[in-house]
Amino acid sequence: MAGIPAASIEGAGLEAEIRSVGMALAEGEASASGPLLQRLDERAMRHAAQDRELRAALFRLVDVAPACRNFEDLGEHLAGLVGQLDERPPSLDVAMRTSHTKAGRIALGAATAAGVRHMAHRFIAGDSPTDARAELLGLWRSGIASTIDLLGEASVAGAEADRYRDRCAEAIAVLAEGAQGWPRQGVLESDSQGAIPRANLSVKVSALTPMLRPEAPERAIEDASARLRPLLSQASRSGAHLHIDMEDVDSLESTMRLVLELLSSPEFERSPSAGLVLQAYLCESPALLDQILDWARASRRSPPLVVRLVKGAYWDSEVVEARQQGWSVPVFTDKAECDRNFEALTRRLLDARPAVRVAVGSHNLRSVAHAIAYNRFSGGDDRDLEFQVLRGLGDDLAAALAAAGLRARLYSPVGDLVAGMAYLVRRLLENTSNESFLGARLEGEEIEALLAAP
Repeated sequence: MAGIPAASIEGAGLEAEIRSVGMALAEGEASASGPLLQRLDERAMRHAAQDRELRAALFRLVDVAPACRNFEDLGEHLAGLVGQLDERPPSLDVAMRTSHTKAGRIALGAATAAGVRHMAHRFIAGDSPTDARAELLGLWRSGIASTIDLLGEASVAGAEADRYRDRCAEAIAVLAEGAQGWPRQGVLESDSQGAIPRANLSVKVSALTPMLRPEAPERAIEDASARLRPLLSQASRSGAHLHIDMEDVDSLESTMRLVLELLSSPEFERSPSAGLVLQAYLCESPALLDQILDWARASRRSPPLVVRLVKGAYWDSEVVEARQQGWSVPVFTDKAECDRNFEALTRRLLDARPAVRVAVGSHNLRSVAHAIAYNRFSGGDDRDLEFQVLRGLGDDLAAALAAAGLRARLYSPVGDLVAGMAYLVRRLLENTSNESFLGARLEGEEIEALLAAP
């Protein structure tokens, strides 16, 4: 790849520059090893996207797989779920014919287990941070940074939250120690505001406290703070970055307050590097960004807060819950409106520097190209913009960005398969959505059309 062309403020407009950058990135993806469209099972993804009943059955199978006692049990579950479908792809019809005998169910279960493991390992980097270190080093050597996410959903008891805190502490230690021997990678290690930590861990507040309830935010903040504070202290001592993920709407207020209050304390005014997430699918995200930027400008924290801008991973559950309860849906239900909001938030974040550091989390070529083009049009340095993608979905995009000299970071979950099921299903829901960018590419949509303004 020859590189992404630099923007010219005089001459072609921003839209033309977005198309130029996007086409260059698409070429870079195509030349990356293991192209996305070859890695994904195109026929299965296409069937899942087009047939809602099949999609639901397959996801139920993925969800139940870790609890199955043996291969026969798993084969029986698959046969039962698929047997409920009115229409089946030919490959599943063959599977159904083998399920009427014990030997057939065992063979079917073994094949299914292998498939689920293969799918999970595409998204999950290893069973533990130690297991993942070799892969993280390989990514680093290829010019791609990473952030580790310890799999596991919300804690329901204090002991679970304590175990999650301890796992996070171990991860910080393992990542920081391992990263010391990594080779120098200039674009991954610094920007115009200074050093960027090599070790990077993402944590969930819902796993740090069992008390995360919208009706009692004070208790949740106090309980989570008792576990997050020592992790921030350890990250400060280790020179690691700690990023706090955003989850569903119910936990949003508590998470925002927790992060900003802790980072405002004298103990953490100067260290460690830390960040939070802004979800563009939320209708209130522009107002949330107002709060974040007001805080960042008032605190003048150094290093600055890192804001990871994403579309959001809980769209289905947010919509379903709101409609069940008779509430207003808190997320954009029109994809184009969400995409426009994402671009508007991108511009505001880039304009807010140096009060914040900006990380754009997207697999959408249009969104990524827009960020690059606007950054250059506004006089920004390529070093002052980071791109984050999900392991298993954005690998080729990360490779293309790295090849172009831009900073790319792979969001890499770590943990056992049982803990990873909810995460895995969310990834599959995104990837098989009829409106997803990756789904459109899988169906052969022209790049020019995908790069058009939303």
